Amino acid sequence: MPYNGKRYPGAPGVRGLEGGANCQLFAYEILRANGRQIGNLRSSNLWEDTRDTFAVAEFAPLDLLLFNRTAEPHGAHIAVWIGGGRAIHLCKAIGEPATWTLAEFARHERYRVLIGAKRTRR
Repeated sequence: MPYNGKRYPGAPGVRGLEGGANCQLFAYEILRANGRQIGNLRSSNLWEDTRDTFAVAEFAPLDLLLFNRTAEPHGAHIAVWIGGGRAIHLCKAIGEPATWTLAEFARHERYRVLIGAKRTRR
């Protein structure tokens, strides 16, 4: 699964993971593969959304985590909490899916701020 910034939620002709994905599409397809429903929300829309998701303070598997350089949700990076202190994500710098702890995210300038977590409404 390669990183492909041109393949994002709602992009014309983009459906599924064939051809790669950005972090958002990758995360949403993980949710969909596990029976969760979510619209094609960009990062800032995801943070503001109350129709498909709600904010949570304690993480459960399949929660969406938003990271950025600042607390600004616009352009935030999205990862999926998998439990055991780890989240899976797809970022341009690595180019393929990776699982990191919260401490690993914090070590990277681009992901140093955990904005928060969202859980899908079933």
